[in-house]
Amino acid sequence: MAMAQARTASALLRRYLSASPATRARGLASLSADRTRNSRKEDGLSGWRAGAALAAVTSLLLPAVSFSEELQRMSVQQSAETIETSKDVSRSLSADTIEDLLAELRAACDEDRVVVDVDEREAHAKSWNTYHSVVAIPDIVVHPKSQEEVVAIVKACAKYKVPVTPFAGATSLEGHTLTLEKGVSINMNSMKKVKELHLDDMDVIVEPGIGWIELNEYLKPHGLFFPLDPGPGATIGGMCATRCSGSMAVRYGTMRDNVISLKAVVANGDLVKTAARARKSAAGYDLTRLLIGSEGTLGVITEVTLRLQKIPEAAVVAMCNFKSVGDAASVAIATMHSGIQVSRVELLDEVMMKAINLANDKNYPEEVTLMFELIGTEAYTQEQTLRVKKIVEEHNGSDFVFADTPAEKEELWKIRKEAFWSTAVLRPGAEAMVTDVCVPLSRLAECISNSKTRLLASSLPNTLLAHAGDGNFHAIILFDPTNKEEVEEALELSNGMVHDSLSMEGTCTGEHGIGVGKMKYMEKELGAEAMSMMGSIKRALDPSNLMNPGKIIPDKFCQ
Repeated sequence: MAMAQARTASALLRRYLSASPATRARGLASLSADRTRNSRKEDGLSGWRAGAALAAVTSLLLPAVSFSEELQRMSVQQSAETIETSKDVSRSLSADTIEDLLAELRAACDEDRVVVDVDEREAHAKSWNTYHSVVAIPDIVVHPKSQEEVVAIVKACAKYKVPVTPFAGATSLEGHTLTLEKGVSINMNSMKKVKELHLDDMDVIVEPGIGWIELNEYLKPHGLFFPLDPGPGATIGGMCATRCSGSMAVRYGTMRDNVISLKAVVANGDLVKTAARARKSAAGYDLTRLLIGSEGTLGVITEVTLRLQKIPEAAVVAMCNFKSVGDAASVAIATMHSGIQVSRVELLDEVMMKAINLANDKNYPEEVTLMFELIGTEAYTQEQTLRVKKIVEEHNGSDFVFADTPAEKEELWKIRKEAFWSTAVLRPGAEAMVTDVCVPLSRLAECISNSKTRLLASSLPNTLLAHAGDGNFHAIILFDPTNKEEVEEALELSNGMVHDSLSMEGTCTGEHGIGVGKMKYMEKELGAEAMSMMGSIKRALDPSNLMNPGKIIPDKFCQ
């Protein structure tokens, strides 16, 4: 029953993720409101709305119980009771301040886009797939439709010294959108226009609320695509804010390599353009890269100019199996050393392959698996596939197969993209902690082997996957958040991975960002001097600490 429920929910989730971010946000708020109304009904939900994601996630992560019971434990997990018992470090706003601020916000936006409804505010209190607890919910949620409205919103918040937290796809994992000090949550999902497409220059100017999947659908008829592919549902603004990457970073780089210029509203309400549209520039400080990865702590991104790529003539996807993650990682390293221009090298451990089979009714070998993608001309991809096959055979790999039809390739990448949801079927009812470390490529086999040893010894179900071509890997650890021992064990596993990575000159986060979850590692990774420099930048640009306070930089460096 639970397995069937998980498969149904997985299908519903795919439907949800194909919807626009704005539709998803409205659905989340609608579903959150339903939670209160339906808690008194036996059947829980009367039907699926556009916000089916939360119900789908619930079905994936919870046992087969009634929806009314499930809704009490949904992704916006912190009920009013939990919020009351959490440590609240938020700023206290007087009723007069809130009323004055509301009046200015309503003057800047339509009244129905300035929301104080408690259910929508709860829905904006955290990302729906993060394990971090809610500390406080925002006082107000605003839905701007233009850059000018964002300027007006930030100026009003600066006037009344009210914190600002940007919100969009709600797919981040490290508590980036937690409204730690309440204030105003700015939902950017209504700003999703493609403003300009320059075919000859192969760049595009977009608003931050557009999703990368939507953008690529728009670009496809023009023979172009944007190569970064993080989790389904991620938006361009959030991808800039977290400096994300994805499976194709091994060929195309991360967000910092694919953004030409930004516009952002900084703490005093000024609209800043970081660079011209030229492909390269040596003009002044690199403000573009300063804002990329700043997680909303320095400004609210309102416009992004992106570098585009041509859709390749041909692509081949290959799979092969290994006896250990160390062997698989060694093949990934050897492939990179060979000079073969792969666009993806993804590793999935044997437990992940088992989860994929269970969740999708598949019959893949339940062994450590490497997936490669090679792109170029027909002749080039065929030649490089044979070279990869030879490397695999030299390292005791087996079951080398490849797909070159669109349907076969789409199916293989689909199962990789849905790995998170597949993992959930291993323990319905559990919460997922997703780790994220990255090491120099030469240390990948050692680091991932150490992590796998710890994961095998753990009592908690877990899976492991990697962007093996650039040294970045993740574990998905399933635990009961109400069980103190399990919480501690999950955290210990995550801490062990981070400390291994740091000891090998790696990083605590390859692509998920810092948020609140990784702040404790920042000083060890970068040193007190670098953290003090970051604190100086933060104080200079945001002296009242209004922009997404409590993220990235520990308080002691922001004083």
